[in-house]
Amino acid sequence: MRVAIIGLGGVGGYLAASFVKAGIDVVGFGRGEHLRVIQEKGITIKEDSAEYSVAIEAKELREAEDVFDVVLFCVKSYDLAQSYKSIAPYITNKSLLVSFANGVDNGDKLRRLSDAKVLDGAIYILSHIEHPGVIRKKGKVFAAIFGGDKEAVERLSKLFEKAELRYKTSADIKTALWKKYIFIAAFATLTSYYDKPIFAIYKEHYDEAKEVLDEIAAVAKSYGVDIGDEVQKALDIASKLPSDASTSMHLDFQNNKPTELESLSAYIAKNEAVQTPLMQKMYEELRTKQQ
Repeated sequence: MRVAIIGLGGVGGYLAASFVKAGIDVVGFGRGEHLRVIQEKGITIKEDSAEYSVAIEAKELREAEDVFDVVLFCVKSYDLAQSYKSIAPYITNKSLLVSFANGVDNGDKLRRLSDAKVLDGAIYILSHIEHPGVIRKKGKVFAAIFGGDKEAVERLSKLFEKAELRYKTSADIKTALWKKYIFIAAFATLTSYYDKPIFAIYKEHYDEAKEVLDEIAAVAKSYGVDIGDEVQKALDIASKLPSDASTSMHLDFQNNKPTELESLSAYIAKNEAVQTPLMQKMYEELRTKQQ
C-alpha cells in the first residue's frame, strides 16, 4: 500500500518514521524549515530512552504525484479542508482517509468533502517538533484508535501491526473520540489559559480542571454520548504525566502560531444545548489573546 502522511509534526512525524522503519511505502508531506531538514538529513525521533533517525521521502503538498491507497491527515483541524483539497487529485473512491486531528467531527468533515472511504480516528501521544527535523515524544503514551467500515479498519490495522504501533478498533468510535476529546479539549484550554503544563494545572487548578471536564461531559451527553466516567480518569492521567508535558495548543500560543482554539474550546463554549460558563470565560479570553 502507498501511504501519504500529511503533516510531519508531533503525530505525523512519529507515524511516518515508525512506518518507514517497518518498510511501509510512505510519502510524508510537510513545509518550511522542518521539511527542508527532513529532506536533507531524515527525520529524528527522540523518546525518553531512545533516539533514532530515518530517511523518508518528504515533499510539499504541491509536489504530490500518483494515487495513494491510504491518506493520514496529521495536520491541525483548521488545515484539514485545505490539505484535502491539495491531495484530492491523488485520491480515488477506493482510497482510505483518516484524520488524526484533535476534535470529534473531523471524519464528518472529510465525508462531506470526499467519496473515498473515511474512518474516524484519534491518537493518544505527547509529542512535538523540538526543532526542525526532530520530533520529541514524551512518556510512554501512544495509542491509535479508529473505527467505521470493516474492510477499511482491517486495512489500516495491518499498517499499525506492521509498524508495531499500539492501536485499538472501536465499534462505537464516536464515544471513543469523545473520550479523547474530553481530556485534550479541557487541558488544551487550561494549559493555554494559565500558561502552565498539564501537571501544574492538576496540582494548582484542580477544581477548575474538574469543572471544565464536567462541562465537556455534559455537552457530550447532549449528543447522546455518556463519558461521565472519563472526568476522573482524565484527572488521574494528568496526575501521572511528566512535569513538563503540555498540549500542542499551549505550545502554539507560546510560539504565536495558529491554534485549534475553535475546535477544542469554542466547540464546547458555543454549543447551544448546555451551559458551559467556565469554558466560555476561558475561550473568550483566549480568543482575545490570539488576535
